[in-house]
Amino acid sequence: MPLLVDIQVAPQYDALVNPELLQQAVAATLEHQGWRGDGEVVLVITDDEGIRRLNLEFRDTDSPTDVLAFSGALGEGFVTPEGYSGYLGDVVISYSRAEIQAAEAGHSVDRELQLLTIHGVLHLMGLDDSDEAGWQQMTAIQNEILGSLAPPPTPREGTTREGAAGRQ
Repeated sequence: MPLLVDIQVAPQYDALVNPELLQQAVAATLEHQGWRGDGEVVLVITDDEGIRRLNLEFRDTDSPTDVLAFSGALGEGFVTPEGYSGYLGDVVISYSRAEIQAAEAGHSVDRELQLLTIHGVLHLMGLDDSDEAGWQQMTAIQNEILGSLAPPPTPREGTTREGAAGRQ
């Protein structure tokens, strides 16, 4: 079984999200971290309200955030095929936050979505940015992975996608 990335996009963002770029970000992150097995990651693109509800329910924080990661470690008693590494977990991203952060950083929303995808998958892989040392390590790793990806294509004139400024 190969790596499966299930990308679910809220309808209002469907025309704005390039699933191929997100698939590449997941694959590059797992490869960078030495993941060699099969597995599955679910990536959800939602709005501020959707991520706020999850943040409240699972982190007791009543505000939106940019990305949440929910580890999917398989529990005991769950039968998996021989050699299957399993379900890695879910990464949930707020498109609204990605737009704001992309504008602040001076790059496209596509690039910000890649960055947030990488960040979320690193959390699924066990990295933690809750202290300064962890944050610095995680930032260095995610910037290295992001730098290994080709910049998202510049949108065609008249499309609904944001323009790329090329900043990483």
